[in-house]
Amino acid sequence: MTNPLYDPYAVLQRVYGGGAYLKQALSETPLEEQHRARTASICYGVLENDLYLDFCIRSFAPKNPKLPVRILLKVALYMLLFQNKPRYMVTDNAVSLAKKLGKGGAAGFINAFLRAFDASRLVLPEGREENLSVRYSYPLFAVKKLLARYGDSAEEIMRRSPARTFVRFVSAAAAEKYLAAEHEDTPFENLYAFPRFKRDAGYDAGEYTFQSVGSVAICGCVPAGGELLDACAAPGGKSVLLSCKFDRVTAFELHPHRAELIRSYCARMHVRNVGVVCRDSSVFDGGYVDKFDAVLCDVPCSGYGVAGENPDILLFRKEEDIPSLCKVQRAILEACARCVRPGGTLIYSTCSVFGEENDGTVGAFLGEHPEFVTEMPESPLGHIRTEYGIQFLPHISMGAGFYVSKMRRKPL
Repeated sequence: MTNPLYDPYAVLQRVYGGGAYLKQALSETPLEEQHRARTASICYGVLENDLYLDFCIRSFAPKNPKLPVRILLKVALYMLLFQNKPRYMVTDNAVSLAKKLGKGGAAGFINAFLRAFDASRLVLPEGREENLSVRYSYPLFAVKKLLARYGDSAEEIMRRSPARTFVRFVSAAAAEKYLAAEHEDTPFENLYAFPRFKRDAGYDAGEYTFQSVGSVAICGCVPAGGELLDACAAPGGKSVLLSCKFDRVTAFELHPHRAELIRSYCARMHVRNVGVVCRDSSVFDGGYVDKFDAVLCDVPCSGYGVAGENPDILLFRKEEDIPSLCKVQRAILEACARCVRPGGTLIYSTCSVFGEENDGTVGAFLGEHPEFVTEMPESPLGHIRTEYGIQFLPHISMGAGFYVSKMRRKPL
């Protein structure tokens, strides 16, 4: 029987040691297929609890172990604390794997640590910010931002939402055969949330696709028209969904391999009115001036609104990244605004819950562009209103943390 710690360790070594995103590491690491789901569950769990597991190690280790041993301990602690695996089994497998990895010198330490560890003896930090940071494994800077902006709701935002897979069907008829399984309705047509959903031939046939409720909510804020620009389009979900609202969709994507993802997505979903252009949306092209009835700028951002489903964001995204992201967001808005025809609509969206990326970016743009005025978006998905738009939050929006602002260019 394969050591149950081996595959999770191999994946997480790529994340912690190589800087790979978890989904990338899972797809690129050779795994034992029959236990792939178990491996993915452990890897997601470790990253979701990264700072807490670090705190556990610091509390019981005389000094911080080197990275390979630290990763191994995090996997073992997750299995002990969150999966309730027998201590003897976890300890024996951790020691065995350490020896197999050439870390035999650390085997005694690992054995002693796991046998001595007692979660009931942990003393969490007393300060509210530090306590929340450890409990929810959120970086301290993010905790401070959330508390400052959302007050007592900050803890609910950080708390893990139930695991859901959102499936958007092309029609009610396509959905019907899947709805006998346990599922949750959403406020959007033909979009359902499943606690478990196994992909089958219907996916390849284009009967359904996987698309988050936040992505669908953003599309719901875009008014129908003739020509749409989706300025940051990969992997293509919004372009495909919005193709039903527009005669023609132009999808911009900076990276060639991601542009190919959009083309593949469209082909699978049998969509033929989306044209993919590989280019930088932050650089204005005079050939597109005043061309579009609507422009959607779903810009690069910190991603903290979707950290629940992408826990590596909490590991990699730093406070110092946010000013440079805001600069990119402004550049995309500036360039793409010139593509909106008079009377047309400019939609700005992020998957962030931080004000400087949302109202902050929009407010700065509006201050320099009096030709645009805001129109408050509407959505059936739970949200709060902000000065320039609406904010979806994980605890009221089915796990989604997105922001949308809708601006109208004044007619000439």
